[in-house]
Parts: sequence; C-alpha cells; structure tokens
Amino acid sequence: MAAGCVIGVDLGGTKLLAGVVDSGLNVRHRAYRHARESGSTEALIALLVEAVEQARDAAGEEIRAVGFGIPSLVDAATGVAGTTVHLPLQDVPFRDLMAERLGVPVAVDNDANAAMVAEHRHGAARGARTAALLTLGTGIGGALLVDGRLVHGASGAAGEWGHMVVDLDGAPCHGSCPNRGCLETVVSGTALGKAGRRAAEDRPESGLGRALASGREITGALVTELAHDGDEVARDVLAAMGRHLGVGLANVVNILNPEVVVVGGGVLAAGDLLLEPARRTVAERALAPSRDQVRIVPTRFGDASGMIGAALLAMDLADGVSERAA
Repeated sequence: MAAGCVIGVDLGGTKLLAGVVDSGLNVRHRAYRHARESGSTEALIALLVEAVEQARDAAGEEIRAVGFGIPSLVDAATGVAGTTVHLPLQDVPFRDLMAERLGVPVAVDNDANAAMVAEHRHGAARGARTAALLTLGTGIGGALLVDGRLVHGASGAAGEWGHMVVDLDGAPCHGSCPNRGCLETVVSGTALGKAGRRAAEDRPESGLGRALASGREITGALVTELAHDGDEVARDVLAAMGRHLGVGLANVVNILNPEVVVVGGGVLAAGDLLLEPARRTVAERALAPSRDQVRIVPTRFGDASGMIGAALLAMDLADGVSERAA
C-alpha cells in the first residue's frame, strides 16, 4: 500500500460521511452532510462533490483517489448505479460522473459491500472465509462473502438481506421496493421510530410516552437513548426488534452457514439491547450445526465501516490492484 491519502465516502439513506484516510487507516478529516436534503439526482451529486471538496481542502495535500460506498445496486464493471431504494440514483454513470467532477480516479461499490471490505480486512470478520454483514440504518444494507471474496451477483444485487420477506402480509416496504413484509419494515432506524411512537401512545406513563406528550419527535435514536437510560418500554421495543432481527439472521445462517455475521449501522447504538435478543432467537430457530458455529458480532469500525471500506477501495484503485479478495 503506497503512502498518501485517499478519501472514502459513505452515502446512506439519510446522511453521508466523507473522510480523509491515510495508509495506516487513520482518519485525518471528516465532512458530514444530510443526504435527505437533496431531492434530485443533480442535487445529490452536488452534495457529494461539496463534501469531498471540503475533506480535500482540509487535507491540504494531494488526494490519490476517492472511493464511494452508495446504497445502490452497482455494476462492478461500469460503475453505474442502478436501482437505489432511498435516494434519487437510478441508472446514473456514477463512477465516471464523479471522476469527471472531482478530477481524480474514483472507485464505487454498494455501501454494505464497502463496509464488508473494512470489516473483513481489518475488523470483526477478519480471517473469515464465509461471512454476512448487515447495516441497520434508514433501511438495511447487506453484503456477502464466500471463499474470502465479495459476492456481487449477476447484477450487483447479492446480499439484499433487508428485503427478505419475514411477514407475508406485512407492511409495504420503503422507497422503491415493491414488496411488503420485508425485514427492514420491522428492523431499521425507520421501523424503530415507528415502533417507539406506537409504544409511546400505548404507554403514556413511560419515558417514551412522556417524551411524546412533551412534543418530542419519537425517533429510533430517542428510543435507544431512553432504553440506555433505563426506560423499560423503550427496552421492550428494542427487544422486540431484536427478535425480528434474529428471525432474519436465522434465515441468513441457514442459507449461508457463515462463520460470522457482522451487524453495524446507526441502529447498533443500541448494542446488546438489540443483539442479545437476536442471538437468542438465532439459537432457537436456526439449524444445527450452523447456529452453534456462527458468531454474531458488532462491527469493529462502527458507523465508520462504510467510509473506511470505501477508502480501501480507493487505495486499491490508486495502487493498481484490480483483482483482490475483499
């Protein structure tokens, strides 16, 4: 790995993070933006360029390449962003467009794939040959590792764990997903906020109920905060979500037989309040021997996994590494 810095960008359904990363994976500078502020493709591209330029200016040195992890189905050969559920990126020649705007080499992959690169090379999945990753944020991102390599699928759509159906007659899914009863309708930051509001309405004496009565917006972050503060109703909401997550993970374990399942994203601020019910559900529902062998662990890099992974993709590009394990 040559010396010098790259920029890694993690674009989610709600926010984006750009970071200047050196060859030792030290993050020197960060730039944050709210992705939902951009209502059109052009506005979103402009927001990305602005964040990268801010990070580049702060670095004060030449940037070798920029890597992007985006919540889209990405054609690995062409760098085209196909379907994107939560943002206005549909059939956009993302890699070439950003390279033209930024004037540096650009690498791009799905955001969860980028997170898997970081966690497999240097994090919670290090050394694994078979692994799955789920990022719990606005929706659910997913990645799949087999024989030490990322699996993209025929059109870049492999690992969409969030869109496995866990309730045949469940709620309609989010964004452009045509399905209903998908895992992300019951396990995501969006779902946590909705479940928290229902609990607040049903239990007005609870911390959640008092927060609602005082005019606060019931978000997933607030549910998590109150749960950590000891509110039993908020803890019950997280435990129920953890059980739903466990059902999804049991499916992943049965299908893939992974050594490790890594779970990350903003919702993981809940920690074991979410993961312990999920682990118990997997132990109850998944088949042996897979259930007995798999480790279900949080990401090492937390919310920065996608950004670090995107930076590693940029380093590969700058170093001329075209064929690599994750």
